[in-house]
Amino acid sequence: MLLTVTDNYFKDILETKGLSIGYKQKRSEDLCLLSDLNLTIRRGELVCLLGPNGSGKSTLMRTIAGLQTPLKGKTLVEGVPIRERNFSEIARLLSIVLTERLQVGNLSVYHIVSLGRHPYTSWMGRLSEKDESMIKWALEQVGLWPYVNKFINQLSDGERQRVMIAKALAQDTPLIMLDEPTAHLDLPNRVEIMRLLRNLAKETDKAILLSTHELDLALQAADIIWLMSKNSDLKIGAPEDLVLSGSIEQTFKNKSFNFDRKSGNFIMNYQKKQIVQLVGNDVMGFWTQRALSREGYQVTCEKTGNCSIHLKEDEMVWEIHKDGEVTQCRSIHDLLLGLNKKL
Repeated sequence: MLLTVTDNYFKDILETKGLSIGYKQKRSEDLCLLSDLNLTIRRGELVCLLGPNGSGKSTLMRTIAGLQTPLKGKTLVEGVPIRERNFSEIARLLSIVLTERLQVGNLSVYHIVSLGRHPYTSWMGRLSEKDESMIKWALEQVGLWPYVNKFINQLSDGERQRVMIAKALAQDTPLIMLDEPTAHLDLPNRVEIMRLLRNLAKETDKAILLSTHELDLALQAADIIWLMSKNSDLKIGAPEDLVLSGSIEQTFKNKSFNFDRKSGNFIMNYQKKQIVQLVGNDVMGFWTQRALSREGYQVTCEKTGNCSIHLKEDEMVWEIHKDGEVTQCRSIHDLLLGLNKKL
């Protein structure tokens, strides 16, 4: 079957051409943070913008959204230059979800999501059948249709964030931008929001760009990562490529911790004690090694010195072997106390 693509179909939703971002200075040279950026986001892609504080993430997001004037270059959404359009036209091209908490307790969920239809309504603001259908669809996508008549102050932080995502969906733009959408949320809600955004990108064929500090979640959810760092070029790639190349490790390099490429986690640097041998694998071995490292022990699987720890996974028992004596422990807490006495 031959598929045809209409003239107004753009595979690249977002495109920047020779974009330079920064701040214009009246009495000195412009402060340029990044220059000559040629970026793209395709349909159905979730792109995460990562970087330490002060690297320019907010400046890049504002410039792409047309809220800040670029030093050079331009941003296009579905081939339309953002800076050449008025606010009403831009509102049909991109929607924005900001970090700030919503403080409108007297508005219902339906009322807030209906604001996303403002670019399509008449000057009287009346909602058409299509508008109402889009509002219902948006709420169903985020799992909040049963909450349609609730007031926003009756919802949890995670539910409020989903309301704002529904508002962006109701706006029906090809590009959705979110500024730290998981801020103020606990771990289960952070995971749920990232999972939701990934699913929405795939199911709605929209392009989603978000800035975040959640490196671990971005590595799992993003199709592409834009990695920013101070005094360095923007690095772009699949999460795994940026890990393997050492780019993530280099960007977040710090004396207090290291990024572990194997696990994808940050590991704190502790003052080193003596080396101990750990005999055992699987889940019990992983968490035992993690606890020993936190206490400063250097853990190895090879025989060394006169102290070793043997795991009995079936019995959930830890054995400390030292100088021919064996001490059994029933928890990691007891293991650490026993080691401190013996070493």
